[in-house]
Amino acid sequence: MKTLRASGAAVLLAAALTLTPPPARAVESDPLPVPAGTPRAQAVIAYNAGVKLLLDQRYAEAQAQFEAALAQDEALAEAHNNLAYSLRMQGAGNYDRALKHYNRALELKPDLAQAYMYRGVLFTQMGDMARARADHERLLKLDPGLAAQLEEAIAGRGSGYGRAGIAAQRD
Repeated sequence: MKTLRASGAAVLLAAALTLTPPPARAVESDPLPVPAGTPRAQAVIAYNAGVKLLLDQRYAEAQAQFEAALAQDEALAEAHNNLAYSLRMQGAGNYDRALKHYNRALELKPDLAQAYMYRGVLFTQMGDMARARADHERLLKLDPGLAAQLEEAIAGRGSGYGRAGIAAQRD
């Protein structure tokens, strides 16, 4: 009788798991699954849409998605990084605002290599070579590949417009 109950319970559990929708995936800074229907889940959906638009070089549309993600969950460091990138790519008039978002990304996640890389590029574009070099020094410890790209931008041999520093879309 106990075996029959255990089998029945296993069947019910299996059925429940197949009927439950999978939770939204979290972004890199939070490796745990996000409960579906929460503001965080909505933020992840908007964030992922923004990454796709960013990779398609649709910067203004990407900006709107990252802003929507941050309206749902302001603590998404990667969304701040990618919002800053999308702002920077829209021109010098956005540099101050981009810098604020790079700084916020690094407040939230001090080891976010992508933010150091692109903030360093931003500093070179703003003519602040001392701060660009400081970001390069920090980046050497976090991601030597991105540090090399930033070094090229500082030396004037690279544009810093590559996509290696974009925080990835999440499943």
